[in-house]
Amino acid sequence: MAYFDAASTEPLHPQAREALLMALETGWADPARLYGSGRRARLLLDQGRAEIAEVLGARPDEVVFTTSGTQAVHLGVLGTLHGRRRAGRHLVVGAVEHSAVLHAAQSHERDGGTVETVGVGRTGAVDAGAFARAVSAPGTALACLQTANHEVGTLQPVAEAAAACQDAGVPLLVDAAQTVGRLPVPPGWSVLVASAHKWGGPPGVGVLAVRKGTRYRSPLPEDEREARRVPGFENVPSVLAAAAALRARVAEAGEQERLAALIDKIRRTVAATIPDVEVIGEPVDRAPHIVTFSCLYVEGEALLRELDKAGFSVTSGSSCTASTLRPSHVLEAMGVLTHGNVRVSLPSGTSEADVDRFLALLPETVRRIRQEAGVSW
Repeated sequence: MAYFDAASTEPLHPQAREALLMALETGWADPARLYGSGRRARLLLDQGRAEIAEVLGARPDEVVFTTSGTQAVHLGVLGTLHGRRRAGRHLVVGAVEHSAVLHAAQSHERDGGTVETVGVGRTGAVDAGAFARAVSAPGTALACLQTANHEVGTLQPVAEAAAACQDAGVPLLVDAAQTVGRLPVPPGWSVLVASAHKWGGPPGVGVLAVRKGTRYRSPLPEDEREARRVPGFENVPSVLAAAAALRARVAEAGEQERLAALIDKIRRTVAATIPDVEVIGEPVDRAPHIVTFSCLYVEGEALLRELDKAGFSVTSGSSCTASTLRPSHVLEAMGVLTHGNVRVSLPSGTSEADVDRFLALLPETVRRIRQEAGVSW
């Protein structure tokens, strides 16, 4: 199988596997305990925290670990809103944010807060001017913007948004899940969330960083662990493995440039070889590993099944299934073709030969599905 779904999860990095096995032997104890094995686990936890914080551009004491990126988002959004209730109850989000952000926004609305959603253009980028106007509204407590879209790869104007938030005195939560370890972390954030399995760490390690000076109060019951932000027993071995994977990923500087070139090749070839196809998203200012395209007159799920049979693991940005009957909120917000959507996201180490094999197979697969549906040229 050629695995092309890194935007969902990156395969475990070899250095993460090595670190995980080591830490299972030495870091299994409760790091809150004062006996020897507990102190050893605490040292390992602090080491992993410091290494991850350095890449994020944060202080170690600003970083805590959650059980997932989704939990980090929920705690980041709701905790910052809770801490800033005196400032207001208005939340600003981009229209193509991850569903975890949008679900937190819905929870905020049910609790009596208000939400403004800033729209995007056809490339999927939020309009920086509209975002600045939104955050300047009286009573705005928090704004949320991702670094890169998880479905189409488009980079968002985080630097401009951060400047606007600073001028308005509003904290900015940045969802950096798709870019940590791949691109530099943009400055100006007040709260940052990420997920280790997106950069080759193990699943089950979310990252929540809250800048000193940002008013924050956990929406969870208070607990003496993790500065009362995230209760529970830290997964020390997985944190160590996450840090090892991130350290290795950052050191592999040229790999993201290589993947970006392969994505460029896919974008060009798909547009040139398949009739009635729309390659979606920003062609230049984008995450290096993601490309999405939609094929007219093709059922997305049928195309994914055929590609899976041929040995390619890809996914779709469209959720047009019998259970939802709705397209992806990202593609819908962009106003682009949602039918027959395929997202290709390349993990580190992807070979050009596998990409070439995929590009050779794809046109005939699309043609056959269209022919079976009664559409032909």
